Amino acid sequence: MLDLRLTRAARPAVQLRRLLVAAASAGTGFLLLSCLGYALKRPEAAGSAALRLAWCVVPVAATVYLALAVARTDPGTRPRPGLSAIGLGPARLMAVSALVTALSTTLGSLVALSLFLHLRGDLTGLPFDGAGASFLAAGKSLPLAATLTLLAVVPVVATVAVALALRPSDPRPVVRPQRRYLPFVRQAGGPAVGGPAAGGPAAGGRTGEVEAAGGGGAAGKGTPAAAAPAGVIDPRFTSPSLTDKPDDEGGGDTPAGLPWAVALVAAGLTAQAYAGRKPPTPAFTFTTVPTGAGLFLLGWLLTAVGLVLAAPGLTHLCGRLLQCARPGALRLLTGRGLMAEATRIGRPLGILCAVTAAGYAVTTLYDSPGRPFGPLSALGALVVAGCAFATLLTVAVETRQGRAETTDALLRLGAPATVLRGAAALRAFALLAFFAPLTLAIAALAAFPLTR
Repeated sequence: MLDLRLTRAARPAVQLRRLLVAAASAGTGFLLLSCLGYALKRPEAAGSAALRLAWCVVPVAATVYLALAVARTDPGTRPRPGLSAIGLGPARLMAVSALVTALSTTLGSLVALSLFLHLRGDLTGLPFDGAGASFLAAGKSLPLAATLTLLAVVPVVATVAVALALRPSDPRPVVRPQRRYLPFVRQAGGPAVGGPAAGGPAAGGRTGEVEAAGGGGAAGKGTPAAAAPAGVIDPRFTSPSLTDKPDDEGGGDTPAGLPWAVALVAAGLTAQAYAGRKPPTPAFTFTTVPTGAGLFLLGWLLTAVGLVLAAPGLTHLCGRLLQCARPGALRLLTGRGLMAEATRIGRPLGILCAVTAAGYAVTTLYDSPGRPFGPLSALGALVVAGCAFATLLTVAVETRQGRAETTDALLRLGAPATVLRGAAALRAFALLAFFAPLTLAIAALAAFPLTR
């Protein structure tokens, strides 16, 4: 009952994000059912039906990613002090998040089934003068097992993804036992106090003399240094870890993988340019992939993965560029914010850039009048693009929630609210000015082989 109250008592913005997940699930479920209808209508075209089903992996992944982002920003399922005393620990809150995700996606699947049956004419007759009868297999009975399996894909995958991503982890570090059979502990090149190397016969007389002298001095001063247990590393011989070093930059760690991401983008564009020397025959569409189009698909995949991996590093670089040339308070606050949130904002931003580039290429592909952009293709593009944009907005909300304490501290120190709003606007403008030309350039290069 308490879980239900936490779900129902959410703010309107939280309920709106859950409705977005339900809408994305409805669109994806309708696409899956349309593939089933096409297979029932044309049993001889099994390869084309399987290819349509394979293309549905993209909207399924976009819907699951949106559901995961919405589950992370849900304030009702965030661990807070005192909730464990009433039975709402981290594991229980994870179960609540998974349950809410399952309910939202299941609602969307039911809406998709209702719309699919309505367009088939199974409820009130064929609407729109039977326009959807050609690809919805009107007049043929739907197999129950296949229908339920396709409708359960999005709820099951989204629920499992949320449960795995939000599973509670032990905050305590893992303590590994020391290897007692080694004469020296291989950490920072220092010997183990009390081990065989400390005054033993194998260590030589010099080591024993030094330890005896140190132990006598420590005993005379009343310090417990000589009573160190065996196998414990002397802190004098250890070097400070990376986490103990002061952060002079103040902008967080630099995201790794930018060189590899640039290499993936270059490899993808090269593969597409190489495949564009001999255009495949017949023409490449969503339902017919010729033999020579495999290199096109590989190039698109490499380019999209490279954009996603490069976005955090590019966001960090954008924050650094904002702080160049004697920055003021506004630019300094904006740049440090971008550097600190580069990993969190960069991934969904890279996905949106990849979707935009792919959309430009698909628009170029379907530019000829002989290959019209059908309703199912438009629905798939709308689901993927809408999920990518909604995920970016959801991550922006999550970032704002994570900055709440810092914002309150700045306001208490007397920072004007206009400066904070100006920093947010400048952050959005800088990302748009940095990523928009880059995305358009990559999209033009990716679509260039298709226009030859």
